[in-house]
Amino acid sequence: MKIKAIITGATGMVGEGVLYECLKHPDVEAVLVVNRRPCGLADKKLNEIIHADFSDLSAIEDKLSGYNACFFCSGVSSVGMKEDKYTQLTYDLTLSFAKTLKQLNPEITFNYVSGAGTDSTEKGKAMWARVKGKTENDLLKMFNSAYMFRPGYIQPTKGLKNAYKVYKIFAPAYPILRALFPKYVGTLEEIGLAMINSALKGYPKKVLEIVDIRDLAIKE
Repeated sequence: MKIKAIITGATGMVGEGVLYECLKHPDVEAVLVVNRRPCGLADKKLNEIIHADFSDLSAIEDKLSGYNACFFCSGVSSVGMKEDKYTQLTYDLTLSFAKTLKQLNPEITFNYVSGAGTDSTEKGKAMWARVKGKTENDLLKMFNSAYMFRPGYIQPTKGLKNAYKVYKIFAPAYPILRALFPKYVGTLEEIGLAMINSALKGYPKKVLEIVDIRDLAIKE
């Protein structure tokens, strides 16, 4: 099977890294990036749509069919944000986007990037974790094939431009961090490869922590 993937968030660190792995992978045939601003890349596999409102895809629906994977890497920080606004930007927009893709591509594999510490019970004290947990839970109900990615510390891929400053600062210490905290430390390359492999081969777990992401990245 060849993958035709839709990627969101390609102007952020995770989305850019996933896009990079997709463009060089032999089993990825085509990539459609849906962004609010240009990602600044050109490749024979790559098409890009600039679209501001993820809650209303009606203007671009005719361009979203024929895909068998979605790697949803968009997201915002919850710092300084009220719960209702964070819910709108995290849960509402994601589910709206996902519902449209489900209607157009019923058998699509949908991968969502949440984060380590996401609260599947939706009842914990951390607001962001509850909202991410509800987002994960409802996506898992919606799709036959869906995987929730929960990365912790992410070692950036060399040469990419959208790595967050904090990751660049800690990058030289990566071998030590991985040795000390193997359950919480992974690479951007592993996330990208794991997403590709989830669409190609599947995985027994639907919620993937760092150890699962690492395992799926090297899955034969």
